[in-house]
Amino acid sequence: MIKYKFLPHTADAKFTAYGKTCDEAFANAAVAMFSVMVEPETVKSKIKKTLTIEAEDIESLLYDWLENLLILLDSENFILASVDKIDILKTDVGYSLDVEFKGDIISDDYNLLGFVKAVTYNDMDISEKNGVWQITVVVDR
Repeated sequence: MIKYKFLPHTADAKFTAYGKTCDEAFANAAVAMFSVMVEPETVKSKIKKTLTIEAEDIESLLYDWLENLLILLDSENFILASVDKIDILKTDVGYSLDVEFKGDIISDDYNLLGFVKAVTYNDMDISEKNGVWQITVVVDR
């Protein structure tokens, strides 16, 4: 199964990430977003980070997850290499996400392809079809 593919979009970047589980699709969405900026397979796993997020619905959880990664990019120059562990749980008040991921700090070692400015709710879709989770996201470049 492919992890993600890019879809045509006039100005921004649009992709669909896939997974056998919702967790895997969330992880692949993060990698897809960073592939707009850098070739993820070239990023070294020097820094390990953890994050816990809670949201009222699954779309807000996805938005917050990707937005938190962009905040790390803006505040610490952190670029994602991999998502090592991700757990999404349905709670009494919505959803929670616990994640461990690795990456590095932007340096001359990396060929930057541009930057993502923001995650959008435009055309966002999270669905499961025939045992495959699909997440479609548009990011503002």
